[in-house]
Formats: sequence, structure tokens, C-alpha cells
Amino acid sequence: MPERSESDSRKLLRRLRDVLGAQARGQERLDQITHLIADSMRTEVCSIYLFRDPETLELCATEGLKKESVHQTRMKLGEGLVGRVARTNTPVNTADAPAEKGFRYMPETGEEIYSSFLGVPIQRVGEKLGVLVVQSKTARQFSDDEIYALEVVAMVLAEMTELGAFTSDEDGMRALHRQPVMLRGSTGQEGAAEGHVWLHEPRVVVTNPVADDPVAEIERIRAAVGQLRVSVDDLLSAESLDKDQRQVLEAYRMFAHSRGWLRRMEADIQNGLSAEAAVEKEQSAARARLEQVPDAYLRERLNDLDDLSNRLLRILTGQGADTGAEMPENPVLVARNIGPAELLEYGRKLRGVVLEEGSVGSHAAIVARALAIPLVIHARRITAEALNGDHILVDGDQGIAHLRPEETVARAFRDKIAMQTEAQARYASLRDLPALTKCGTTISLHMNAGLMADLPSLSGSGADGVGLFRTELQFLVRNKMPRRAELAGLYARVMDAAKGKRVAFRTLDIGSDKVLPYMKPNDEPNPAMGWRAIRVGLDKPGVLRMQIQALLRAANGRPLTLMFPFITEFSEFQQARSHVLREVHRERSLGHVMPASLEIGAMLETPSLAFAPKAFFELTDFVSIGGNDLKQFFFAADRENERVRRRYDVLNLSFLDFIGQIVARCAETGTPLSFCGEDAGRPVEALALAALGLRSLSMRPASIGPVKALLRRVDLGQVRAVIDAARARGDASLRPALMDWLATQTD
Repeated sequence: MPERSESDSRKLLRRLRDVLGAQARGQERLDQITHLIADSMRTEVCSIYLFRDPETLELCATEGLKKESVHQTRMKLGEGLVGRVARTNTPVNTADAPAEKGFRYMPETGEEIYSSFLGVPIQRVGEKLGVLVVQSKTARQFSDDEIYALEVVAMVLAEMTELGAFTSDEDGMRALHRQPVMLRGSTGQEGAAEGHVWLHEPRVVVTNPVADDPVAEIERIRAAVGQLRVSVDDLLSAESLDKDQRQVLEAYRMFAHSRGWLRRMEADIQNGLSAEAAVEKEQSAARARLEQVPDAYLRERLNDLDDLSNRLLRILTGQGADTGAEMPENPVLVARNIGPAELLEYGRKLRGVVLEEGSVGSHAAIVARALAIPLVIHARRITAEALNGDHILVDGDQGIAHLRPEETVARAFRDKIAMQTEAQARYASLRDLPALTKCGTTISLHMNAGLMADLPSLSGSGADGVGLFRTELQFLVRNKMPRRAELAGLYARVMDAAKGKRVAFRTLDIGSDKVLPYMKPNDEPNPAMGWRAIRVGLDKPGVLRMQIQALLRAANGRPLTLMFPFITEFSEFQQARSHVLREVHRERSLGHVMPASLEIGAMLETPSLAFAPKAFFELTDFVSIGGNDLKQFFFAADRENERVRRRYDVLNLSFLDFIGQIVARCAETGTPLSFCGEDAGRPVEALALAALGLRSLSMRPASIGPVKALLRRVDLGQVRAVIDAARARGDASLRPALMDWLATQTD
């Protein structure tokens, strides 16, 4: 790159820094900057367009276009040349803008007299902030040096836009990180909470994008990259790495040792950027390139590059993983993703959790349910939008997070929480009463659990017992396989805490989205239908036997109930049951005290088991319908896929008829039957299941009160009549008819 271009670039950045450092309102700064850039680039026009919402760009300042068009001219993402720059995150450079495909003429700006056009994105680490444009009357292509210089300026503008340098309340413009944002995701765990953001991995905000001494900055970046390389090499030298972990770290090392990466950052510094700004500029540029690549593997490398860039920024700024910041009052954890052990470390001090990734069946979701805190997943860009301490509202019921909400939104949200609190107080009065319907039928309501922390809810919620105790969490939160004695001690404490109430222990349910950290993951195209749950247990019987031994010893003369997950055919249940009986014989021969009674059941989570031979229903001590999985396989709708999972309803009459068939098969052999899952904890759905003949439901503790309250005020015979009438009419769903009927009922 010619020395003249480098000097011009540094000169422009110094002038820009002077403007940014002067006392001025946001609009004044923007106006001064557009004048400065137009003068330095020798163009008649310079304009700055900023996003006003994720889909709309607004002309916020201009030198050369009509002043009255400022804050009046708007365009959608992808609309016109400016919109194209914003959509693609790549520059548009043309000598004849009106002839360019997609050109949009905006008469209010007076830009028809300008021929040449150069627009570059204003972005920060993949976050689209706006577009910087220069235009000239003379038809000419801008040179590579000019494009590069404008990109460097755009980088500085991006950093300063985040810091609020162009915004002020007087201008009616607020910094991006002061604006209210509603992030729509998915429900991971129901509930509502108000609090303040606590970032699991705090972002580094660059406050010094412009530097005077390129030599010193280059020394800083080289030293930091050297330190980064050493840290990655040290990680790779660990003997405990498995093949897959080593491959990930090899990809890290490839990026860290890339000469091109360091060379580009040094060039950015030569042109006036600080070391930190140079890292972010290259991170943003790489993201823009890779996001256009169709290859999924290459796109996944974005995470590797982001992690390395963030590590490098922390080295440069002296911020370790621990920034020294204090956790705010009523913390709401915000993260891209988080493991179960890390989430458990935070414990019950958290008011809620919001994740960019995650899934409804993930470890984090299971722990969030155990901790009884609302969880929103798939909240895209929450880690880019949020700052530590930001006011946040978490609506787990709707899968929405309100960041820096307007006061009217906050008031409405607090009203919702108050109503829920009032309702919970009413439900508390029912705690010691049975779920007895008006027709005299008692429904047994149980709670789901997975941690010792859940067990206090057993008495507080009024649950009749634990219908599902997930045993995999004790495996997931460790870096190595737990010992038999550890598990026996834990299971014994669970039984102690239950105080004689029935606890149904589900054996290890791993696979799909629950992969043990010390177990080699399987690259399966459809893990939900792959090697998981009892399939793993039967193929790797050592772990299954160890867990059975731990449960038998924990019982120590007390009743024991265990069940196997994901049984799809009679032979699987026979094999699993035989393992239990062999361990019973072995433990007895060793002189250990046997359980006072032993129930061995199966979870019905696939339609195939509903059609098992009668001998299965006669042999099993009980059947528990796993509603979440059964629904996804019945409708062929992946519960992790937001496009389809909400399309199908448990109150679909075809599904209810199928549940009715299972009820009939169990009634034929006198096999106890329960329903376990999210739908059991929804009052209207629970009512329909009870009307079909289910007499035992298992749900999260907070759902027991609402379900019990509704069951106690209805006659199941009348509900069955509503179901029969809807079926006779050929209704697709029971929901409209049942809701209409409920509206006519009085307490």
C-alpha cells in the first residue's frame, strides 16, 4: 500500500478523533464527521445511514445532500445501493450509480446529480450498525486504497456508535446500548422475572479505536498474539484431550498462527487504528466473508475465530475471564450457551437465563427447570445487544426478553408478575388438598426433579411424589464418570428428602442433545432418533449395572421405583429388566439389604411401544408416557425446530385418540399409567388427559397448583362429553371446544 495512502488514513483518523473528543451533541458530531470525510476523500457528498430497527436504515447526517432529508429518508434492508451494502456487509463501488442494478432514486435528497458511489458497512463483529457513503459528480471508480481508508473510518464509527458518541437525549437519538430492544426467542423454561444482565462472558468494548504510535501498537499486537499462541499450544499439550477436542484446538492453532491474520492487523494499525480496533476490524471482515460461504463447516469456524479474537482482546485490554465486575442485584444470566455445571455454580442467585443458542431438552434447560428459573433460548444477538447491569425482563412463557424496556412495558410486566404471585398464593391454600374433581375422581399429581435442590418443592408444591427423577444430571455436571458410592449416597439423600413419598428414578438418559463431557460424541444426522437412552445402556451395560447397584444400595430396605427411558420394543424392556434382576441377585448374595419392594417400569416415548404385545403390559410394573418425545415422533415434528414444533398441539384429536388407545391397553392388563412432560403441567391439557382416563400426571413443581385448581372445579364426565362432541363433528383440535366450555363454568 502506498505510503501516501497510509499517511492520509492516519491524518483522517486523527482529525476524526479530535471531532469525537470535542464537546458536542450527537447530531453536531455527525454533521462535523460527514464534512470532515467528504473533505478528506475529496468528494462532494458524505452520508451516514444508521439502523433505526433491524430492517430500517435512516439517513442521520449528510454533507452534500439536502439537509431537509436528514431523519426523513429511510429505506429497508436490501433496498437501493445503501440497503444492498447493509444486507451483504460488503462495499458497493460504482462509477454510474443510476445504472447499477437495484438503484433507488430518492428525490428528497437531491442526489440525482451525483454519479459515482462508494458505500461501506458500519459494523462491529457481525453487528450491523449502518452504512457510510461518499458520492461524486465525476464518474469514477474509487481505488482500493480509498475503499480501505473508508472501511477504516467506518470501523471507528462503529466503535463510537456503540459508545453513544453520536447520540444524545436532546437529539432524540439514543446509543444502541441505551435503546430498548425486544428479543424474541423460544421457551426453555416457563416463568417471568425482572432483573439486571450478568454476562457469562463479558464483551470487551473498545474505547480507544484511534492510536498515534503505530510502532508501539504493532509491538502490543505482536506480544499479545505471541501470548495467545503459547496459551493455545499449552492447551494442545494436555494428555487428557480426546481426538475431537484435539481437532478443535488444532483449528484454533491454525487461526492463531496465521501470518495473514497478523499481517492484516498490522496494516490496520499502520493506517491509524489501535491494536484493539484492528482485532475487531479483522474479526468483522472475516465474519462478513465467512457468512457468505455456503459450506456449513467453514461457517462453524466463525465460532473458533470469535473465541480467538475475544481472547486476544482480553489479553490486549488486560481483562481475563474474570473482569472483576460485581454481579448486579437480581442477576439474569446472558450467554451464547452454557453447560450444566457452570449454570449450577450460579445456583439459585439467578433470576433468569437468556441464551443465544440452547434447546428445550438441553442440559441448561434441565438445570433451569430444576432451579425453577425462567429460561429463554434462541434469543439471537442477545450477547451483542446486552451490557452488564442492563435492565432486563425475561418472559419464559412467551420466549421473549425485553432489554432496557420502556417504563410502560416494565409496568405491564410487573402487573403480570403480580398476578402470577397472587395466583400462587391462592394455589398454596390447596397444597394439602387432593386433586379431587367434582365427579369424585382423584388425580395423583407428581413433580419432575433432577437435583437435590428440587426436593424442597415436594412438600411446598403439594406433590404426591416424584414422577420422574432425571439421573443424568449427576453425570453431565462432572468431568469424569461418578463413582457408584457417590451415586448411592446421592440417591439415598433423594429418598430421605422424599420422606416416604414415591420417587421414580429414570435410568441414564443420554445421547441426542445430552452428551457426557467425558464420552466421545457421535456425529449422527438425527441424534433424537439415534444412539441414546436405553440403547446406550444396553450397548454399554457397565454403566447401567453400576447405576442399578447404586439405586439398590440407596434404597437400603425402602421401596424402590425405577424406569427405563426410550423403550421402543418389548425385547429392549426384557433385556433391561434382566439386568436389574441379575443385580438384585448379586447384591443379595453379597449380603446387602434389598428394597422392601421393587417396581420396574418403562417410558413410552415412541408410538411403536403402544403396539407392543400384551405380554409387555403384563410384565412391566407401570408405564410412564414421555409426552415431549411421544408428541414429536407422533407428528414427525422435531421439538428443537421452531418452525414446526409449535405447529402441533397435544389437544389434536388424533393425538388424544392415540393416548386413549394407550389408556385402554393399560386398563386391559391393569398396568398403572402416568403422563410425564410439559403438557401435563398445563391446566387445560392436563384436564383433557384426565378426562381420557389418566389418573397420574407428573410436571414441574410450579404447575401443580394451577393444575389442581382447575381439576377441582370440573366434572370429568362433562369434559368427556365435550371430547366426544368434538370428535363427532370432525374437529381437528379439541382446544376451541374445550376453551368455550370452560368459559361457561363457574366455581
